[in-house]
Amino acid sequence: MNSLFIDSDIIIDLLARRENHAEAAALMAIIAEKKVAAFTTPIVLANVDYIITKHSSKAKSRRAVKSLRKKLSILPMDAKIVDSALDSEFSDFEDAMQYYAAEKHGIDFIVTRNKKDYAKGSLRVITAQEYMDMHESD
Repeated sequence: MNSLFIDSDIIIDLLARRENHAEAAALMAIIAEKKVAAFTTPIVLANVDYIITKHSSKAKSRRAVKSLRKKLSILPMDAKIVDSALDSEFSDFEDAMQYYAAEKHGIDFIVTRNKKDYAKGSLRVITAQEYMDMHESD
């Protein structure tokens, strides 16, 4: 079974019904069916809560985050992950922390809309649509 790190933008696409929300919805469906192991970090959940609250309401955001929490396992972050991010060539510190959390825990794929955010790493970075195409061909 593949393990996926789900980045903030995938979840926000789904919840805010942005342009790529159909791909995000399809990915969340196979996650809900437990066909893949899906992970995220506390930072992603905080980002999602912040954005959805701004665009909707605190109540809607909390319901959404609680629902996500049932589907996604949370990767712990520690001092080593922070230090790796600080010493990395990633331009964005937050993305670096996400990357090193995924790497430390042996995640197979980072799923994001913004692949360039993770260009400095060696883990495989794909979009929701790219993962769905791979999953459907299996």
